[in-house]
Amino acid sequence: MIRPLLFAVLIGLPSIAGAQTAPADDAQAGTSASSSPPQRVRSVTLGAGQSCPQSSDTEIVVCSTLDQPYRIPKQFRDSGPIPAQNQAWGNRVATVDQVSRVAGGLPDTCSAVGTGGQSGCALATNRAWAAERRAQRDAESQVP
Repeated sequence: MIRPLLFAVLIGLPSIAGAQTAPADDAQAGTSASSSPPQRVRSVTLGAGQSCPQSSDTEIVVCSTLDQPYRIPKQFRDSGPIPAQNQAWGNRVATVDQVSRVAGGLPDTCSAVGTGGQSGCALATNRAWAAERRAQRDAESQVP
């Protein structure tokens, strides 16, 4: 007895749902057409003194200002050489290795004692010159 009633309800349910989505009159049809989603979303980045453009029915305008959000503040820029306690472990090992080579008088260390000699001094001079050039290039490329 319940099966025929359930069968009738399942067959009639789609027609009831379709009747609820249809507009009742022309006035209601006009409001449903204007409430359609916008066709375009436009993102605008504004500079200083610019105003956001007006949006229309078919587009949404999202405005954001360009106040250099990712710029590093001046007090944190170019603080000089990084202290040893803030350096990576590999950099610390390389520094200790170089200091040990100079102290031990190994070749290419520019020491007056041992086999350091002239070739080590020329190599040290070239490294110092390259470091100065790098520092000068970095200083010129920094944005004020």
